Amino acid sequence: MVEHLTAETFKAKVFDYVNNKDWKYSGDRPCLIDFYADWCGPCKMVAPVLDELSKEYGDKLDIFKVDTEAERELSAVFGIQSIPSFLFVPMNGQPQMAMGALPKDTFEKAIKDVLSVEK
Repeated sequence: MVEHLTAETFKAKVFDYVNNKDWKYSGDRPCLIDFYADWCGPCKMVAPVLDELSKEYGDKLDIFKVDTEAERELSAVFGIQSIPSFLFVPMNGQPQMAMGALPKDTFEKAIKDVLSVEK
């Protein structure tokens, strides 16, 4: 299931950007974070794809959403300039950002290549 994050839940589940300068992922499985806004057309087109991916990958992958309108500080920390933007967070190593309404096969490739997660 896709879970919505606030700045507080983001700091607990993904990365405490207030107290840590160096990236250290807090989660217990890889995740994909969708930075979106309710008024954004491309964001709305991607939402059902993320729901499908959430069902298909189950407990191998967490999918989170961050409302850029409600979480401006959090969006600024990651330099979000355009939406939708997606942060692919592997268990180890640096996260990678992708922008734009990606097709499902592109998500699946990035989940496999960047996050090392197979269905």
